[in-house]
Amino acid sequence: MTPLKPLGDRVLVRPDPADETTAGGLFIPDTAKEKPQQGTVVSVGPGTTENGVHIVMSVKDGDAVLYGTYAGTEVTLDGEDFLIMREADILGVVNA
Repeated sequence: MTPLKPLGDRVLVRPDPADETTAGGLFIPDTAKEKPQQGTVVSVGPGTTENGVHIVMSVKDGDAVLYGTYAGTEVTLDGEDFLIMREADILGVVNA
């Protein structure tokens, strides 16, 4: 069960955890970690209506997505961090 159902063209994303070490095995301190730009869609809104036409969302629950560094609003639900953003802030869907 998702903790929040977004409205309109908004998407709830669970960000992937930030890297703890470099490729060479060095520990990265919290102050030097970059914000993740990839996550998993947890829940999507119903879409929007423009000029009387319903526009369907192009992402769905479970999609792995890329988004901009400063996209969305950070929210904490049940002790877990999420981002809520407009579908337009999503740059693409990652194919596994």
